Amino acid sequence: MKSKKFLMLTFAVMIIFAMVLTACKPAAPAPTQPPAAEKPAVEQPAEQPATEKPAEQPATEVPAAPAEPTKLVTWYQYDETNEDPASDERAGNQWLRDNMPLFDETFAGKYVWENVPKAWDKMTAELVAAVIAGGEVPDIVELGGAQITSYVNNGALQDLTDWLKSRPWYGDIEPGALNSCIGPDGGIYCVPTAERPYVVFVWNELYPNGFPKTPEEFLVEAERLKAEGHYGYAWFGSTQYGGTGSKRGLYSIIASFGGGYVAPDGSLLLNTPENVAAIAFIRETVVKGYAPDAVFAGGFVEEDTFKDASSAAFVTGLMGFRYINPLTAPDGTQFSTGTEQDMYDAIAAGQVKLAPMFAPAGKTPGCNIDVQGIGIPVGAENVQGAYDFIDWIMSDNARYTKYVMGPGGGAPALVSTQAQPEFQTPFYQQASAAINASQCTMAVKNLDRPDQAAELIMNTIYKLIKEDQKADIATELQKAQDEYNSGG
Repeated sequence: MKSKKFLMLTFAVMIIFAMVLTACKPAAPAPTQPPAAEKPAVEQPAEQPATEKPAEQPATEVPAAPAEPTKLVTWYQYDETNEDPASDERAGNQWLRDNMPLFDETFAGKYVWENVPKAWDKMTAELVAAVIAGGEVPDIVELGGAQITSYVNNGALQDLTDWLKSRPWYGDIEPGALNSCIGPDGGIYCVPTAERPYVVFVWNELYPNGFPKTPEEFLVEAERLKAEGHYGYAWFGSTQYGGTGSKRGLYSIIASFGGGYVAPDGSLLLNTPENVAAIAFIRETVVKGYAPDAVFAGGFVEEDTFKDASSAAFVTGLMGFRYINPLTAPDGTQFSTGTEQDMYDAIAAGQVKLAPMFAPAGKTPGCNIDVQGIGIPVGAENVQGAYDFIDWIMSDNARYTKYVMGPGGGAPALVSTQAQPEFQTPFYQQASAAINASQCTMAVKNLDRPDQAAELIMNTIYKLIKEDQKADIATELQKAQDEYNSGG
């Protein structure tokens, strides 16, 4: 038992001794990192002597891209893309095709010409509407002197007076042509390019003694022609196109009787003895069958009665030579190019002659005269280009001559150009003689509402000579006069 206790005591002592040894054992040394290797010093290169910097070269300028040419926009009744040889407007169309590239070449890099074709009978209203609405307008607009008042009253055209008077060719403008471009306020609103007076185209064979000088002579000749199967004359008598018939051939007869439409104070004056006598005469010729029914049909079909010589004479504007083709003379001779050359050839051959209108004894033959011109609308974006365009046409006689014979369609408005060889032909010589024998005036100049007046006048004349041939002429004229003057 005693020995067992001894063994247990010895075992306990041994455990305690072992624990003491463990506590007194030194801690294991912390692991050490090998010392960092010291980087060897990098030897700096010896300082080099400073290199002299080369002198700066001037910067090379990159050339700027050339500026885009500015558009010059025109409104003409002609269309350069229309190459139809049978088109009524072929002469103007061709002129544009020929001259647009020449203009662009002359003003290369500065302008490029863009044309917008417009209907001749809608151009005025369209431009006025565009100006009033602040819309897009052209830089150049083709116009007639008869439209000046409408444009000016609506603020649609720029006053060109000062600029025009500064041009070297200003003094060469025929005074009558210039007068057609003057507005109600005295300003000049267009540049006249060609004069278009009304004349009578006559088949010589049917009037062997010449076109009659008086209304009485005409009635005798017309009766003879009727018996031979021909009409004495033709003219545009339709109410189409805003009443322009009141300013066409009918006005030549009215003016030759001493009549007209405008009072000295600018009001409408219709009920006059001269107007009554003229309309009574026209009515008589219609009733007696001296004028064909085609004159009332519209669409200019009355021209056909002169083309085939069924009408012995045709009262129309000088520009009519472009549209009256092809031609068949009374003797069967054909002029069949289908161009304005037909009329030139017929006159040169002695088949057709140009004459003034007949007039009562003591009166001078009368006619309407219009001027073809160009203007600059209010709101045009390229006014300087428009000035350059006008100068380009008017300052070169050869170019201007081609313009007159192209879109101008009449006689030159520049006096010096009248001596050009192109205007020494039988056509232009006869035209000059007929015009010089006449007193031509603008039919509705100085009326403040010329478009309204033209339509009202034509409707009244049409009623009196076609619709109601028994109506009292003076009464109907007075009604129209009062309606216009009352502002109606």
